[in-house]
Amino acid sequence: MKSISHTPFAPPAFRLNGTKQIFVGLVLAVAFMAPHQRLVAAGPAPVNLGSTAQFTILAGTGITTAGQAYTITGNAGTSPAAGSYEIDLVKAQVAGTIYEVSAGGPAGAVVDPTLLTTATGDLTTAYNDAAGRTPIPTGPFLNPNGGTGNIGGMTLAPGLYKFTTTAYITGSDVTLMGTGGSDDVWIFQCAQDLQVGSGIQVILAGGAQPGNIFWQVTTEAVIGTSAAFEGTIMAGTAVTMDTTSTMVGRALASTAVTFDGASATLPTTVAPFFTAISITPTSSVTVVLSTTPNLLLTLQASPDLSLTNWTTIATDTPVTSTWTFTDTNTMATVPHRFYRAFITPK
Repeated sequence: MKSISHTPFAPPAFRLNGTKQIFVGLVLAVAFMAPHQRLVAAGPAPVNLGSTAQFTILAGTGITTAGQAYTITGNAGTSPAAGSYEIDLVKAQVAGTIYEVSAGGPAGAVVDPTLLTTATGDLTTAYNDAAGRTPIPTGPFLNPNGGTGNIGGMTLAPGLYKFTTTAYITGSDVTLMGTGGSDDVWIFQCAQDLQVGSGIQVILAGGAQPGNIFWQVTTEAVIGTSAAFEGTIMAGTAVTMDTTSTMVGRALASTAVTFDGASATLPTTVAPFFTAISITPTSSVTVVLSTTPNLLLTLQASPDLSLTNWTTIATDTPVTSTWTFTDTNTMATVPHRFYRAFITPK
């Protein structure tokens, strides 16, 4: 049986002892990234946001601001309401695309009703997925903090949490503590509102990532003045961000988004990395990558590291963070094989 060991010198590589060598190169911004050790994710499976993932703000009935200076990083859009219901947005303050179902919105907006219809449909699917997750939480995961539903001052491990009334983060900050990897997931099911107090921070620790935090809110979410919020809000009605509040995540609402905050930023897209590679007796190679779901992933191969010899062998848009591909046309025809992968934000 062939064994696989990491070769610590030269380019990052896996060596197939006694046979050939497969170099695993992740090329992004002309850089090689060594294979990472993959930790087992804690918590439930992430919510598949579909095409909604590329929206920082998505509203059903309109997006309003107070005319303040702000920065939105990511796409914004309104559907089914017409473009005139997001007229407060200013293209120069949106580092992304403003989409509208019909003309009449802010200057520079793109009319794309099909894209928006798909995104709102995906939001409904994601909302229902998060709301329907089981098993129903019990013990400290049900109405945390002794049944008060106020998680201010608490440190929460990955998991599925349920609030049977309004969820509060008031009085003190809340810390979401991961297990050391970047794939841990938190899902919060809020049967009524989500209320975040003024100046409150959602603190991430232990590798926790805002892209893996999901707040399913049956009615309205309110982020208080100067609060710093993390994660994706999927609201059954509205989302309100008060003055100077910030968000790393998404404000996705079935009705309106009132954005009086300072910034809203799409969660950082994590570059894909190779977590495993193996060869079969028939010389096919199976590679496993960790990637950002719902983004176009491209896998390329080359017999050497020449810039002109890279060939795309697979493209896909995975809905989970783990992606596997078997290359059947490899070691039988070439002495070496190099791989690289990259993602393309929409």
